[in-house]
Amino acid sequence: MTTSFPRKAFRVGIICGSQRKPRVGDQITNFVLETVQLHSSSASTSEKHNISFDFDYIDISALDMPFYDEPGIPSKTTPSEGYVHEHTRKWSRRVASLDAFIFVTPQYNWGIPAGLKNAIDFLYHEWKGKPAIIISYGGHGGDKAAAALKMCLVGGIGMQSGDKMIVNLSFPSRDSLYAAAQGHHLGLDASKEGGIWSSERKCITKAWDEMVDMLVSKGVAKAAVQVSQMFTHLKMALQK
Repeated sequence: MTTSFPRKAFRVGIICGSQRKPRVGDQITNFVLETVQLHSSSASTSEKHNISFDFDYIDISALDMPFYDEPGIPSKTTPSEGYVHEHTRKWSRRVASLDAFIFVTPQYNWGIPAGLKNAIDFLYHEWKGKPAIIISYGGHGGDKAAAALKMCLVGGIGMQSGDKMIVNLSFPSRDSLYAAAQGHHLGLDASKEGGIWSSERKCITKAWDEMVDMLVSKGVAKAAVQVSQMFTHLKMALQK
């Protein structure tokens, strides 16, 4: 007799880090999200591990967070009710509810946007230990911004990011770069071949697959600990 286990739904936050007006960050974030959704809906991994995914689109521009104004230190603050301001408590609850993240960031002078860094720095435990994909973009692909963000996420707050989980998207020409700077429509389409970055979709899906493996492995390890604890409690109860 085959035992059927409930389908596990992971919640993934995809973060648009650009706050410029005009901007193309939202177009690029949508392209990444659509690429991942198309891949995850057709990939055998979901069926193999009996998992599904819900996405929370987080636009840093729409968060409207002030610059860091909590009197306490995030690493010493838990749970969300420990924060002084309601905007922090609301942000804390939203991030804490998610299992993994995809950060989509432009490169500004070899770094990431101030608003994105500010939103990250409001919290600590809510991010810690969770997998993070980093997608950067710029005239030269945004590799410096990606490296800076990885240092913050992995080194600073203890998130997880594998070798394939960083993708740098370079604008293919100066014309496309200037069009992006003016917020023009880039014609990104995750379902068609031949468009801008259509060849980069494989890098995005490889990053996604590595993150899914992390989530599944973490879930299996957690389940094993829970089973072990259950048998320990049962053994202790029988010995009484």
